[in-house]
Amino acid sequence: MTIEKSGSPTGRLSIRTVAMPADTNPHGAIFGGWLMAQMDLAGGTHAFHRARGPVVTVAVDAMTFHEPVFVGDELSCYTDVAKVGRTSLTVRVEAWVRRRWGDETQIKVTTGTYTFVAVDEAQNKRQVPPE
Repeated sequence: MTIEKSGSPTGRLSIRTVAMPADTNPHGAIFGGWLMAQMDLAGGTHAFHRARGPVVTVAVDAMTFHEPVFVGDELSCYTDVAKVGRTSLTVRVEAWVRRRWGDETQIKVTTGTYTFVAVDEAQNKRQVPPE
């Protein structure tokens, strides 16, 4: 299977940030955990709006790292709700970068699927409202 790493992002822009030196791994690239956290924030933001309230991350599936992220890269995460259950939402997240010293071309660096559960004030599961 070939993964498309160029082209256009799928979904809506949910977060944009810049990779900083404190986020690097021992090899000089951005630490994968930092990237996963940014994707979780983006997916959670989209899930929060769709669920009309708080959500918590319960699973991360199918993470694929296509390309490294470097200090100074502008990271943009695009999200799309793939599935809505009674209390849960599955959000597909794509992470794209514009290289610090490159042109305006965006490169897909990571994809993942995050599952969130809608919760109430007491952190109990609640139903996701219909659209």
